Amino acid sequence: MTKPRVLIVDDERNTREGLAKAFAGKYQVELAESADRGLSLIRESPPDVVLTDLRMPGMDGLAFVRRIATLPDPPLVILFTAYGSLQTAIEAMKEGAYDYLTKPLNLENLEMVIDRGLESRILRAEHAQMRRELDRKYGLEGIVGNSRAMEGIIETVRQVAPARSTILLTGESGTGKEVIAQAVHRLGPRAAKPFVVVHCASLNPNLLESELFGHEKGAYTGAHDRQIGRFEMAREGTLFLDEIGEIDASTQIKLLRVLENRTFERVGGTTPIRTEARVIAATNRNLRELVQQGRFREDLYYRLNVVNIEIPPLRERREDIVLLLDHFLKMSAAENGKAINGFSKEALKFLTAYSWPGNVRELRNCVERMVVMARGATLTVSDVPVDIRSALDEEHSPNDPQDPNIGEPSNQRNLNIDLQERQLIAKALRECEGNRTRAAEKLGISRRTLHRKLHAYNLT
Repeated sequence: MTKPRVLIVDDERNTREGLAKAFAGKYQVELAESADRGLSLIRESPPDVVLTDLRMPGMDGLAFVRRIATLPDPPLVILFTAYGSLQTAIEAMKEGAYDYLTKPLNLENLEMVIDRGLESRILRAEHAQMRRELDRKYGLEGIVGNSRAMEGIIETVRQVAPARSTILLTGESGTGKEVIAQAVHRLGPRAAKPFVVVHCASLNPNLLESELFGHEKGAYTGAHDRQIGRFEMAREGTLFLDEIGEIDASTQIKLLRVLENRTFERVGGTTPIRTEARVIAATNRNLRELVQQGRFREDLYYRLNVVNIEIPPLRERREDIVLLLDHFLKMSAAENGKAINGFSKEALKFLTAYSWPGNVRELRNCVERMVVMARGATLTVSDVPVDIRSALDEEHSPNDPQDPNIGEPSNQRNLNIDLQERQLIAKALRECEGNRTRAAEKLGISRRTLHRKLHAYNLT
């Protein structure tokens, strides 16, 4: 079995040679005296793990982590840091580092962190392979669906992927806009380049500007080091701007300039920086209305909306629900180590009749919850979360053609629903051996609600 390859990057000769000697029997070890030399070695032959000091002359460990994170298949990075630089180490983990250790190093702890990281990397690789296999079976690069609407979207993705034009993805929350953006990226000539995501609504205007364009040291209070922005990280890849309708007027102006001139400056800087990144933006807002209200620049809207892909809500492509259920069942079962072979007919009836207001995101979360809480090899109606069963009952009127009790008087229909719920609660209690906390979790309700229903149905 091939030994894992470990690259040790440290400007202190004694440290790197001492670690090399300690790990020589277990790993293939390479040494670099600087981050620049380390990058060269990584590009020549990527290692499995990089061990790096945080404080080094020239490029420091934080900048080193950022550069590694932009590589197509970045190795695992573990940092060494002194106590005084812990905050920077934590920042490095946000940028993609796996873990950090404080000096002086404990070799036993370091070896444990390396082994744990390698196991994590293997699991991620297996998961990625599984996703690729599911993609081949169910759809295009993660897009699951064979409805007419999704066939049109897939055809559009194939057409626009080779271009560099800006794309605007629109649709309700949870419809899968980021999945579409990733498919465009992977199917085009930028597939080997970085795919960088910015969630615009999660950052205040000052932080968003720094996140997009970076900042120079001393640009504002707390800017102790130069930081490159997401445009620089994306380089010749793809920058995905999620929730673009939430950005403020000042950032809109700067973004428009980048789209028009392909250049920008870091916050606090004056040197123009060129970018070749392709921009894909997404929003669940109506940007035309925001333009009319004066809350979004019209010129920026047209710059973003070169190609528009409207993603329909799940309720408008119901023929895709079964495919999605199967897709997420296989994913969740593999991720959680559960042997589950499918859904019962009754469970499918419930799940395909539900309107899914949270769209694909809600469906995925539902399936994962069912898989985690499942006791058997088949997911049944009792595994369907109670909130979805209750919402389905509210959605369907007595004359709804999808209602299984159509034609029954409303009082009889209510009795049937009560009987079904009583049976589900009794079944959950049996399966949980009378443990009410576990039964409530299985049913997807609070323990207090379960206690109230037990009294109502004389199950106490």
